[in-house]
Amino acid sequence: MTQNNKFLRWLLGKPAPLGDQLAATLAAYHDPNADSLELTRRLVAYLRPKSATEPGFVERYAAMLQHLESDAKLAAAFRTHLVHFIASRRLVTFFTDSGMLPGTGFFSEWWRILSNRLLPEVPDERRLKDCLHVIYDRSDDWQWLEQIPPEYTQRFWALVAPAEELRNIDWRSIQEQMLDAVVLLAHRVSGLGVEGELMRISPDFDDHTPRFIALSAEATLFTHAFRVALNDAELAAADDGRQLQVIAEQCRETLQRIRKRAMTVGTSLHLSYILTRSEQSIARLQELVFILLASLQSTARTEAITAWAEFARAAFAAENRRNSLRNYMSQLSHLLAVRVTENAARSGERYICETKSDYHRMWRSAAGAGVLIGVMALLKISTAALQAPLFIEAFLFSLIYGLGFVLIYLLGLTVATKQPAMTAQTLAGLLGDLKPTRSADVERLVDVVAAVSRSQLAAITGNVMVALPIAIAIGFSLSYLAGTPIISLDKGAQLLADLDPISWAIPHAAIAGFFLFLSGLITGYFDNRAAYANVGPRLARLHWLRKLLGEERARNFGLYIQEHLGGIMGNFLFGCMLGSTGVIGTILGLPLDIRHIAFSSANLGYALIGFQFVLPLNALLWAALGVALIGLTNLAVSFALALRTALGARNIAFAHWGPLFNAIGRRFRQQPRSFILPPRQPASIDPAG
Repeated sequence: MTQNNKFLRWLLGKPAPLGDQLAATLAAYHDPNADSLELTRRLVAYLRPKSATEPGFVERYAAMLQHLESDAKLAAAFRTHLVHFIASRRLVTFFTDSGMLPGTGFFSEWWRILSNRLLPEVPDERRLKDCLHVIYDRSDDWQWLEQIPPEYTQRFWALVAPAEELRNIDWRSIQEQMLDAVVLLAHRVSGLGVEGELMRISPDFDDHTPRFIALSAEATLFTHAFRVALNDAELAAADDGRQLQVIAEQCRETLQRIRKRAMTVGTSLHLSYILTRSEQSIARLQELVFILLASLQSTARTEAITAWAEFARAAFAAENRRNSLRNYMSQLSHLLAVRVTENAARSGERYICETKSDYHRMWRSAAGAGVLIGVMALLKISTAALQAPLFIEAFLFSLIYGLGFVLIYLLGLTVATKQPAMTAQTLAGLLGDLKPTRSADVERLVDVVAAVSRSQLAAITGNVMVALPIAIAIGFSLSYLAGTPIISLDKGAQLLADLDPISWAIPHAAIAGFFLFLSGLITGYFDNRAAYANVGPRLARLHWLRKLLGEERARNFGLYIQEHLGGIMGNFLFGCMLGSTGVIGTILGLPLDIRHIAFSSANLGYALIGFQFVLPLNALLWAALGVALIGLTNLAVSFALALRTALGARNIAFAHWGPLFNAIGRRFRQQPRSFILPPRQPASIDPAG
């Protein structure tokens, strides 16, 4: 009857019931001569979900566990195949490298991943690392592996590694290779004792070098004692690994102190890479030592299984993502993200108006920038009228924007759209410390949100309310002196069309918002580089500069450049991005351009000059709406991207947006004035918390 049912299902093209497929897949393990790798690959193919949204794979995994737990003979055959498969492979590289940054360096690994996309690597089935790529042969297998409940993974490894089996020859081989991995990891960390990059960043690193050297020696002693214990169970307590763990922890603390110092004096990709890989190696060493020791103690068997299950789960998923360029780039971007965003956070604090005097100072600062923006907008319009070759035009536009923004920055003036990318970093730091259960924390954050809101409004009104009349005043004055409007009617119509809310104005404003976010990161990057490379003292050593300015002035000039290099480069490159985008769009035949609220308001003023103030009210209001939407898009895009980056850099997974938004809404209903105007009485707000 069963055979007839199978034939009927085959004839109708229907798949076998899941129970039959599972039984057939597991029954193949009864054959002692079967290929263990192929058996495991088939089992994973059965467990793998058919799509990312399929919920049934967890039930299939649970059914597999239940099937094995209810059939002792099958479980023994399954265990024999799997343990022998693992033990017969080279495991050392799996233990020392899976889930960690590679030792080849950033660009070498980046090139390896790219070349592997073009010409896939041939797996070496003698190594477990390579076998995992044969078993988990889809690049997204890590996604469903991470969704398997941890208790299921622990049940699986409890079946594979029962206490009575841990002293057979296959497990002995696995433990031997794990011990070799411990020694290699210790040697890797010990090599830091002569790493010049660490000595440069930490002047007292020589004092800590002995502990790195001692780690290697202690690991050798531990592995020797452990091998003796494997041969004689009565000597299992000869070395409990405590001394090795203590030295490893001391090395980890030293690296953390160096990382904190790097936050002050600057870091580099190479230094961040070394620190991260070394910390990963220490953590892996401690993990393996714990698993080894727990496996010798019958009372700690549960802890050993749990630790091994967590390690294997993470290592298998990481190995599956080894050739993911996106995953690798996200790892590397995180290495410098914290340092870069911290610089932006410190810059962001000065954009928050706490008191009435701060508010007025912000308005005056933004108004000063509005004057320069009115001039810059006219220079750009005049340059466009030259109809120069595209490259020359992009170069001139970039100079106008870039040098103009640098001048605004050096004069201490404020461009409103620069604020969100900076203040987002400050808010991210507060979100990381926020405890929603403590009303004081929530209220303190709402205070800062209100301060950011009124600061932003002050900057926007300062820019827009000054740039617009300045543009009108300049245009009217020059037109009066020239005897003819300096803005033609056609140019005025073009400027007005650029503000149309239902044209490309909003997407172009989003592009400008992205550039604003990017300029914040650039500012943080160059601030970091200036501190890391000691730009100030090195500039002061230039012979020609000392001869020109004198030693004292050269030193002061160097310190000034080091302090302001991030702002100078961030503003100049932001200007270059704004100036060249439209030309690049023309060259590529794509609708690329930028819209910036301050320049848009100035352009509206020049459009009025072109129309000689003869413009219907509805057209004027429609253009004003376009300016407002452009500004909203500028701010929203740059703020959202900056906040997301800052939260990611700090590993903050904030999940309490509901209570926070409710608190902000309640404050807005009760005290709407606090979001628009400064408090009547001075109130102290500490953005750093």
